[in-house]
Amino acid sequence: MNTKSPLSLPNKFTTHWVAPPLLSTTTSATSRTPPPLRTQATTNTPNSSFSTHKLIVSPPNNQENALLSLLRQRKTEEAWILYTQSTDLPNPTCLSRLVSQLSYQNTQLSLTRAQSIIQRLRQERQLHRLDANSLGLLAVAAAKGGHILYAASIIKSMIKSGYLPHVKAWSAVVSRLAGLGDDGPVEAIRLFGLVTKRVREFGDKDVVIKDSKPDTAAYNAVLNACANLGETEKFVELFDEMVEFGCEPDVLTYNVMLKLCARVDRKDLLVFVLERILEKRIPLCMTTLHSLVAAYVGFGDLGIAEKLVQAMREERRDFCRILRELSLKMYDGQMKDGDVFEKLLPNSINWRNSEPPELNKVFTPDARIYTTIMKGYMNQGRVKDIVRTLEAMRNQEDTASQPDHVTYTTVISAFVKAGTMDKAMEVLAEMTRIGVPANLVTYNILLKGYCQQLQVDKAKELIREMIDSVGIEPDVVSYNTVIDGCILIDDSEGALTFFNEMRSRGIAPTKISYTTLMKAFALSGQPKLAGKIFDEMLKDPRVKVDIVAWNMLVEGFCRLGFVDEAKSAIERMKENGFQPDVATYGSLANGISVARKPGDALLLWNEIKERCGMEKCGDDSSSSLDVPPFIPDEGLLHTLADICVRAAFFKKALEIIACMEDYGITTNKSKYKRIYVEMHSRMFTSKHASRARVDRRKERKRAAEAFKFWLGLPNSYYASEWLFEPAGPEE
Repeated sequence: MNTKSPLSLPNKFTTHWVAPPLLSTTTSATSRTPPPLRTQATTNTPNSSFSTHKLIVSPPNNQENALLSLLRQRKTEEAWILYTQSTDLPNPTCLSRLVSQLSYQNTQLSLTRAQSIIQRLRQERQLHRLDANSLGLLAVAAAKGGHILYAASIIKSMIKSGYLPHVKAWSAVVSRLAGLGDDGPVEAIRLFGLVTKRVREFGDKDVVIKDSKPDTAAYNAVLNACANLGETEKFVELFDEMVEFGCEPDVLTYNVMLKLCARVDRKDLLVFVLERILEKRIPLCMTTLHSLVAAYVGFGDLGIAEKLVQAMREERRDFCRILRELSLKMYDGQMKDGDVFEKLLPNSINWRNSEPPELNKVFTPDARIYTTIMKGYMNQGRVKDIVRTLEAMRNQEDTASQPDHVTYTTVISAFVKAGTMDKAMEVLAEMTRIGVPANLVTYNILLKGYCQQLQVDKAKELIREMIDSVGIEPDVVSYNTVIDGCILIDDSEGALTFFNEMRSRGIAPTKISYTTLMKAFALSGQPKLAGKIFDEMLKDPRVKVDIVAWNMLVEGFCRLGFVDEAKSAIERMKENGFQPDVATYGSLANGISVARKPGDALLLWNEIKERCGMEKCGDDSSSSLDVPPFIPDEGLLHTLADICVRAAFFKKALEIIACMEDYGITTNKSKYKRIYVEMHSRMFTSKHASRARVDRRKERKRAAEAFKFWLGLPNSYYASEWLFEPAGPEE
C-alpha cells in the first residue's frame, strides 16, 4: 500500500477468511448424467443405489468400527478428528452419520466441516456415499445459519442426483428464500417448482414420495414468496394446485393472502379475506388480527386500524360488519373482468346479498396490536400519540397488553426518527430499570440514530457497551451501520477498522458491507483499494454481486478520472453477465469529462447509439444479440454533448442533441452557446492557413456552421459573416 495513503495503517485490509468460504451455489453434484429417481433413505442405511455405477461396500475395518462407535456415542468432535486422520473415505454409514451430527450441532465450525466433506466427495465423485437424510439435515442447518443460497444448492444437487429430499428439508429452504432479499422469492418459487416437478414424475407412487410431497406448510412458504413479489397470478396458480397434493389452506395461508392484498394495493379485499376464514370455519388466531391491523397501518389508514383495536377493547365480534361500513364505501363489490382474486375470494362477488359473519370468540388487544398502531403513528410523525399509547399500555391490567421489548423498541425508533437521541436513550434506561431487556434490534436502531446525527463517537461507544457490558453480540447490521457512519464523517480509517473487526469476530460481510467500504475508499480518493474490496466480494460465495455493486466500482474509478480502469471494470462486468445501464454509462461519461479524454466520449457515444438501435450492425455481428434495449437519460446525454461541444466535435454533438429531442429531453441552448462563444468564436478565422489545411477543415467547418445554425447564431447558411470583434492585423 502507498505510504502516502491515509489508510496506511497497522489494521490494513486483510484478504484472508475467518472461516473457509462456503461452497459455490452453482456447483452441481457431479458432471455425470443424473441417475434415476431415488427414494428417501434413512440415516442408518446408505443409499447404495444413488449412483448408476455399482457401489462395492467393503466390510468395515478397525478404523471404521472405531469411527462408528464414536458416532453412536455422539462424540462428534472425536469422530471428526479420526476422520481427518484417515486418508481413505469411511463407509457410507459413517459418512452419513458424521454429516448428520455436524449438521445437528449447527455452528459455523460444524457447518464448515460438513461442507468440507461434501466438497471432498464431489471432487472424488463419491457423493453417492451420503444418504438423503444427511444431505437434508445439512441443508436445513445451512438455511438456519443464514447460508441460504448454499442450502438451496444442496437441495438442487440432491434432485439432480436422483434424491427426493424430505418435505421438511426442502420447504425450510423455500421458506428462508422467500424472506431473502434480492432474488430470494424468485429462487424460492423456482426451487418449489423443481421439487414438485420431480414428485410428479413418480405418478401415483404415493408410498415412494409420501415424505417428499409438498404439504400445507410448503405451500404457505412459496405463497409467501409470491406475496412478497406481488405475483397474484402465480399465487392463484399455486393456491389452486394445493388440492392436487391433498393440501388444505389453513389460517396461515389466508394470513399470507392478507399480505398479498396489501402488496398489490387491494385494501378493499382485506375484509373478504377475514370473512373467507370464518366461512370456511378455519380456527381464527390472533396472528390474523395482527396481520389485518398491520395491513391497514401499511395503507396509512390509521382510522380503521384504531376502530379495530377499539372493537377488540369493547369485546365485539362484528369485525366484518365494522370493516364493511368503514372500508367498502367506495367499493361496488364487482370484480373487474379477469380479476385473479375472483378465484381466491369468491365471497367478494355478491357480498351485498350476504350478512357479514361474526368472530367465533372475543379477542382482546395484546402488546403486538398496540405496537403495530404505534408504528403507524411513527410513520406519520405522531410522537405524542406514541407516548400516549405507551402510557395507556402501562396501565393495562392484562399482562399480555402491557408494553414489552418490541413496544419500547418502537418508541425508541420513533424518537430516533424524530432526531431526539436523548429521549431515545432515556427509554433505554427505563427498560433497564423495569427489567425489560433490550435486544439487538434495539441497539441497532440506536446505532443508526447516532450515525444519522453524525455522532459517530457515541455510536462507537454504544457498540463497545453492547459487547463489554450488556453482553449482546453485534451482527452484520450493527457493523454496517457504524461503517456507514464513519463514511458520513469522512473517517475511512474507522470504517476499515470496524470492517476488519467484524470479520475477526466471525461475522460474514454482506453485500452492503462490501459496497459501503468500497464507497469509503472511493470517496477518499483510493479507487484501487475499492477495487481490491470488490474482488474480495466476487470471491465470497455468500454474496450475490449485482449491477449496483459493479456500478459503484466503475464510479469509484471515474470519480478521479481513471477512465482506463473504469473501462476495464466494465469489460469484466460484461464477462460476468451484466450489461452496462444508465448509471454505468453516466459514471463513465463523467470520468471522461474529468480526465478530458474526448476521444473516449466518441467511443462511448458509438456504443450507446448501438444499444439504442440508432446504429445498425451488420448481419455477421452477434455482439449485441443478447444485449437488452437501452434508454439514455438526461444526465448522460447532457454530459456527452458537453464534452463534444467543448472538444469541437460538432457533428457528434448534433447527433446527441437529435437523440435528446427524440427522447423528449430538453436541451440547454444557452449553455452550449456560452461554451461556443468562450471556446470556439475564433475558429476558422486565420487568413494564413495553407490550402491543404483549409481542405482538411472543410468538413469540420460545415459541422460547426450547422451547430451555429442550431444555436441561432449567425452562420454561413444565412450568408452572413459572424465575428465577435474586428480582425486585427495579426489575422
